[in-house]
Amino acid sequence: MTRFVLALDQGTTSSRSMLFDHAGAVVAVAQRELPQIYPRSGWVEHDPEQIWASQSATIGEVLAQAGASPSDLVAVGISNQRETTVLWERATGRPLANAIVWQDRRTAADCERLRSAGHEALFAARTGLLLDPYFSGTKLAWLLEHLPDARGRAERGELAFGTVDSWLVWKLSGGRLHLTDVTNASRTLLFNLERGDWDDALLEILRIPRACLPRIVPSSLSAESCEVSIADAALRLGGIAGDQQAALYGQACFQAGMVKNTYGTGCFMLMNTGETPLPSTHRLLTTRACGTVPHYALEGGVFVAGAVVQWLRDGLGLIRSAAEIEALAATVPDSGGVTFVPAFTGLGSPHWDPHARGTLLGLSRGTTRGHIARAALEAIAYQSAELLGAMERDAGRRLLEMRVDGGASRNDLLLQFQADLLGVTVRRPRIVETTALGAAWLAGLAVGFWSSEAELAASWQQQAQFEPQLPPERAAALMGEWGRAVERARDWAR
Repeated sequence: MTRFVLALDQGTTSSRSMLFDHAGAVVAVAQRELPQIYPRSGWVEHDPEQIWASQSATIGEVLAQAGASPSDLVAVGISNQRETTVLWERATGRPLANAIVWQDRRTAADCERLRSAGHEALFAARTGLLLDPYFSGTKLAWLLEHLPDARGRAERGELAFGTVDSWLVWKLSGGRLHLTDVTNASRTLLFNLERGDWDDALLEILRIPRACLPRIVPSSLSAESCEVSIADAALRLGGIAGDQQAALYGQACFQAGMVKNTYGTGCFMLMNTGETPLPSTHRLLTTRACGTVPHYALEGGVFVAGAVVQWLRDGLGLIRSAAEIEALAATVPDSGGVTFVPAFTGLGSPHWDPHARGTLLGLSRGTTRGHIARAALEAIAYQSAELLGAMERDAGRRLLEMRVDGGASRNDLLLQFQADLLGVTVRRPRIVETTALGAAWLAGLAVGFWSSEAELAASWQQQAQFEPQLPPERAAALMGEWGRAVERARDWAR
């Protein structure tokens, strides 16, 4: 009988289920879009019940596509949008409010107050993170402060907090399991990297009761007997990882120094730093990575990457589908002097400016739709180039290649410009949806479906390779122009 691993890939704009066979090949895919909610400027929310409904629907659809039943599944793995914050009642499973999405900026002032009070050094030392609205700790604190009697109920153990992985596990287990993995925990501002547990001092600063927090487990659940239910069938939950750490794993970046960049709604670059956390001096993040033994990573995040293409489609009507962007951008040889800084929800690494806003510069009467489309694609590459530069300085080494994945990595024009700016080889794998693959690998390893990381690394296959073609001095000049544009976008909405 053919056996599969089911990967649930719950992202910012869609929920997806994928079946992988023992060769690591994609057998079937089902996907549903997830509605975005924008109640105020800078606020981004999801309905937790819609998250679950969309993910649950894709499970049935992917099994039907493959002509499979739950008995054909050896394990389930989960990858998820990471810092998005859900708070629900333990007794009923009812969410108390909409989920606050990782892009949400409502706690910017709270983060500033914490910095002014001198807390940032402690948070950075213990969590590897910076005080920014991006992370879920201040989001949870906001919910506890603004929802009626929420903090009191949390102290009494009546409420459960979780990132999206915890919410899905709760729903899949019928409320029996309240847990999160180390990679998601490490994105909360509440997790002590050195001790591998929630940090009481940080909980006290944010006034968050430990009673509402999930149990922390490894990303590959080989030593855990966690069961979930699909169509009334009991199945082994084998793996959980935040989407970017799952992508690092799915790119077979198992060795220290290996780097991947995911081009999704946002853009996230991670470097495996091995079994020792590497503090950043260039405003990157130190975070947990996946592995059969504990691993760490350096990370830089761009808040708006593929989302800029969605904005050109939905906000401006410049294109009818995201797939049209490459052809439109290719109608011009360059951006014609146009620079687009898509800081719609502020700037992430290495700037960390929640008050920055989107800026379109260099417009003239000769500017066309093609120039704006090209500038939008180039903005994704510019932001990623900033991340790699900071990462190389932190690591003290020059990187030779970068593995890429995510929806926008199918865009050859983008990847060629990326290689030109970076001056390194850019490699695209056969499977670009590596978040789901990473979750599948973690789950399959836990149950012995695959034997080792060496077996997984040997199965990684390249689909395309892009070599730098731009003279280094020209790339440096372009990065200088980008820096000028970023300065004009910074601090706009303060």
